[in-house]
Amino acid sequence: MSAPKRQDTRKLFENLSGSGKAIAVLTSGGDAQGMNAAVRAVVRMGIYVGAKVYFIHEGYQGMVDGGDNIKEASWESVSSMLQVGGTVIGSARCKAFRTREGRLQAALNLVQKSITNLCVIGGDGSLTGANLFREEWSGLLDELLKKGAISEEAALSNSALHIVGMVGSIDNDFCGTDMTIGTDSALHRIIEVVDAIMTTAQSHQRTFVLEVMGRHCGYLALVSALACGADWVFFPEMPPEDDWEDNMCLKLSENRADKKRLNIIIVAEGAIDCHNKPITPDYIKDLVVRNLGFDTRVTILGHVQRGGTPSAFDRILASRMGVEAVLALLEASAGTPACVVSLVGNQAVRLPLMECVQMTQEVQKAMDEKKFEEAVRLRGRSFENNLSTYRLLCNRKADSELPHSSFNVAVLNVGAPAAGMNAAVRSAVRVGISEGHKMFAVSDGFEGFYKGQIKEIKWGDVGGWTGQGGSLLGTKRTLPGKHLDKIAQQMATHNINALLIIGGFEALESLLQLFEARERYEEFCVPLCMLPATISNNVPGTDLSIGADTSVNALVEVTSRLATFVCSDFFIFLLLCSCGVAVVTVLVCSRGSHQTCDRIKQSASGTKRRVFIIETMGGYCGYLATVGGLAAGADTVYIYEEPFDIRDLQGNVEHLTEKMKTTIQRGLVLRNENCNENFTTDFIYQLYSQEGHGVFDCRKNILGHMQQKLWHQSGG
Repeated sequence: MSAPKRQDTRKLFENLSGSGKAIAVLTSGGDAQGMNAAVRAVVRMGIYVGAKVYFIHEGYQGMVDGGDNIKEASWESVSSMLQVGGTVIGSARCKAFRTREGRLQAALNLVQKSITNLCVIGGDGSLTGANLFREEWSGLLDELLKKGAISEEAALSNSALHIVGMVGSIDNDFCGTDMTIGTDSALHRIIEVVDAIMTTAQSHQRTFVLEVMGRHCGYLALVSALACGADWVFFPEMPPEDDWEDNMCLKLSENRADKKRLNIIIVAEGAIDCHNKPITPDYIKDLVVRNLGFDTRVTILGHVQRGGTPSAFDRILASRMGVEAVLALLEASAGTPACVVSLVGNQAVRLPLMECVQMTQEVQKAMDEKKFEEAVRLRGRSFENNLSTYRLLCNRKADSELPHSSFNVAVLNVGAPAAGMNAAVRSAVRVGISEGHKMFAVSDGFEGFYKGQIKEIKWGDVGGWTGQGGSLLGTKRTLPGKHLDKIAQQMATHNINALLIIGGFEALESLLQLFEARERYEEFCVPLCMLPATISNNVPGTDLSIGADTSVNALVEVTSRLATFVCSDFFIFLLLCSCGVAVVTVLVCSRGSHQTCDRIKQSASGTKRRVFIIETMGGYCGYLATVGGLAAGADTVYIYEEPFDIRDLQGNVEHLTEKMKTTIQRGLVLRNENCNENFTTDFIYQLYSQEGHGVFDCRKNILGHMQQKLWHQSGG
């Protein structure tokens, strides 16, 4: 595949012009959460650069039917779309567009509005149809010209059709992108159900079999199994061996013998065995009941996975992709092939559309030919890593199979708690044990370390930790500097050969203090490793810290449910370096549903116009406020990194006041807690209240530590 094309960061938006251009956006195929965020981004970015932007309602069917299905969009027409699931402009299957006659009519409808730039949000079928439309465009115009349906001038001015695609699919079944729009939200729905099931399953010692979507792709099944620590998972890319029934029953019985009160089995709807025979939830249930006698229930999630509000990740992903799609259309020339905007390494990039489609089709071909290892490889590195990680963390080796090692590794949490710390400890402990190391847990950070609160931790001790919030080990902000003698003594006593510190900036400072003390204490001349975990996301060396996404989710959670928290799941690649100090960059697939600001904004609907002032945590780092503002559609965000004065505040108030005089009924302002010592949350609240008097009223909310105390819930 061709190397992805990244946007030139030196090219400012102000240098781009869409004047005289018309862009149309449509959604096609199955709906996916986050599609509306993508539509909103296309509309606003298009208008920002001076282009006309059109909605095409009901997908390709609307393009063929024309008329009121193709309407010009305005900035206000996409307000309050971010938190809405599905697609508000509609999506429909269209048989007519599969015919040349249908595409001819669609071309006529576009030419009549001078639309030559098309943004398609859908699956591989929808994007393939768009590419065919582009390839036929010249011929379609010639035919319309011969029929007298369009003039020569119209044919000349609309001679080239530019296509950019964005993949909206909850299955994450499109090659070339790490994540598709909607996948994260679907994972969140699955984990919500799993969490709910776990409570009843534990009460009655039950086994639950969950069927999730994924007729041809097992991403949802695999990642949700990894996120919740499922006992077994079935998905189409990797059918089980012939003796899977006996192996599964053996594992379930062993887990129950270890006093595990529940078993979770996840099945993709397209799961098969190595002979292409379907594996159904009912078959698994009957098998477990017949062989083990366990009380077993089946839950089929169905379209619940498509419903609900999009997660923070999906909103931000779709917004970034929408902006990139408009940039791609503005930069396209007559010979530019159709491209698809993808997520690669946390960057929105452009890839050749048909190369990605062809690779996606190769996956199914490999599965049809029973080349399952090849199918997994074609799914991409992320899919392969998820599979290997699941196998590593959920399949315990017998003691006789473990490699021999005399390596002792201590794990501790340092600093403020962050959701996901427990999942990180679980991963570290099980990876270490799988490598034959002896793992030790340190309670209460370095304070517990110098007091000797150190004990060996086993595989089963961390069972069920993935979904627990806070820090089960306990965490303190105490730095090691004043207790180096005692800490060195404890390391010698327990023969600690490596140290894994999970935490935020305090953890980084602790790591540096231990490193600097190596000249005086040989006990610290061992591998030292840090895993960033902080809601502020202010640790250098990683794009995202454990817990940061959780706080973004909390930021947009409903104020009437301040005690309800949702967070992201992540996968940790644990690096235990052989020597020296390492700051581990976490491979995080941020996930979660977030609705605080959504519900706050909804509370203003149907009432008088209202502006909400919300203070976020984050210290001197504006990550939470910035990303939360992007995900929630905030009007203004105040952060420490971007200085502002009273004139800026006054300008923001005046702009919002004019906006609220229109049909807009709500406003949202986010303030980072340490953005400016002179302009406190109370000051900003009073300013907006006084200046907006008679137009809107204000409410303020300080979220505080509610952003920390989320349980680890959503899958990724």
